[in-house]
Amino acid sequence: MREFAGDANFVDPAALMADPTRARILLSLLDRQSLAMSELAAEAGVAQSTTSAHLARLVDGELLTVRSEGRHRYYSLASADVATALECLARLSPPFRPNSLRSYRRSCSLKVARTCYDHAAGDLGVTVMEGLLDRGAIARTGRGPTAYRVTLAGQEMLGAIKVHDIGGPSAAVRHCVDWTSDKHHLAGRVGAAILSAFLAKGWVTQKRDSRILVVGQEGKRAIARWLGMDTCLP
Repeated sequence: MREFAGDANFVDPAALMADPTRARILLSLLDRQSLAMSELAAEAGVAQSTTSAHLARLVDGELLTVRSEGRHRYYSLASADVATALECLARLSPPFRPNSLRSYRRSCSLKVARTCYDHAAGDLGVTVMEGLLDRGAIARTGRGPTAYRVTLAGQEMLGAIKVHDIGGPSAAVRHCVDWTSDKHHLAGRVGAAILSAFLAKGWVTQKRDSRILVVGQEGKRAIARWLGMDTCLP
């Protein structure tokens, strides 16, 4: 038998994610919000007693964290790394098949714009990434999760939407590979700051209790102007 000592043991977290109920719990927390057990039970479609057992395993496996507020306990993803792992797995996986018009519409909305932990993903995230590359605001420097850097032009461009304190010129920029298009979108500090700016300006709104981001016509025009594009999203 081959010796795996010293290698990363991804078997345990992979096994935790492989259960359909736990997968739905993890996906429901990808917008970085904290949810109570009753809310997670509703998202997963199982009884609270069943949800409790799954949550205990996810916390023990360090995929979730839990905090107490009075009589209630709230769960959230343990880190951005967990969110990145889920997005990467999504690229290798077929999507859940919509079984109703409502779920079909939701799947379409998730493809257009959604949160991935603390930053924008979907067509919106990819469009922003491509627009910043085209404007020379970020430049590719190599491979890996920090394969991009912010340029001086990028500092000015980000400053125009009040995004500051990103680490100065040449600051490394993290990215994710978007599972709906297999292209890159911004992550990390810069990605989070851009999404916060979009939300603060009202260019983008987030649906309540959902990962879905809504970009209205004015928001599309404003983002397109900022990126120097004719159009932004269909």
